[in-house]
Amino acid sequence: MIKTFPAFDEIRDLILLARREDLGQGDVTSRLLVDESAMGAGTLVQRDVGVVCGLPIVEMICRCYDERLRVEQIPGFHLDVIEGRYSDTRATPLLRIRGPLRALLAAERVILNFLQHLSGVATLTHRFVRRVEGTGAAIYDTRKTLPGLRVLEKYAVRCGGGVNHRQGLHDAVLVKDNHIAAIPLRELAGRLSRIVAASRAEDAARPIEVEVDNLQQFQEVLKVDGIDVVLLDNMDCPTMEEAVRLRRRAGRGGRPLLEASGGITLETVRSVAMTGVDRIAVGAITHSAPALDIGMDVG
Repeated sequence: MIKTFPAFDEIRDLILLARREDLGQGDVTSRLLVDESAMGAGTLVQRDVGVVCGLPIVEMICRCYDERLRVEQIPGFHLDVIEGRYSDTRATPLLRIRGPLRALLAAERVILNFLQHLSGVATLTHRFVRRVEGTGAAIYDTRKTLPGLRVLEKYAVRCGGGVNHRQGLHDAVLVKDNHIAAIPLRELAGRLSRIVAASRAEDAARPIEVEVDNLQQFQEVLKVDGIDVVLLDNMDCPTMEEAVRLRRRAGRGGRPLLEASGGITLETVRSVAMTGVDRIAVGAITHSAPALDIGMDVG
């Protein structure tokens, strides 16, 4: 099931920024080489194995360049089918764009920049998700996103089978190590209890998560009712396994959820999942995803 793509109003300014920085005062090469009345067509092609993502943005970009550009779906490759789909074949046609050739050539790079990056995020997420299949752990993103691209990158994570963490600082409580660095361990449970009460008084449904660096902090957090998730930061697998055991001994029925975070790679993620944690946060799926090779063939 394809997740809802961000609305045009949410990303219009981002598209216009990309257009402005690329097009500037105009495409001088096309102005000198391409007749103003020339019409053309370009086919977007997925040239590498991976998850294609971001196709709805193509029409939005075209609208910002020239209203006469028309996006056509290719028979057998309907957008609702190919968006978010993993393809293990190369040279897969995606969409076709028809209209004024100058506008098509001007929009090409911006279209590809968005598609290649979002497809890269979806593809890397998909690879992490595949690595933890059968363990019960889910792959979560983080706030380590490129400025301005968060809503799109989080959409791409969903297309790759991952799960979104909080959208920003505004929609969930995440008590991190720097928040509690000055709080003595003996006072931690009491302070957290007050934070939970204050947050629930404002918004009973707001998620509450606490980050811990060691098992001593974790044991204090287990004393607090109302915490939804505990983030186990930069812990090795034996330590996380012990955290899972401590939670079980506390008799809380699988609560709070346990989230692993910190330097997790494709090589290590399955070992982390096998510790019994519920969630694995991976910043790399957004901040270090390589672009997926997508091109445009004009002619």
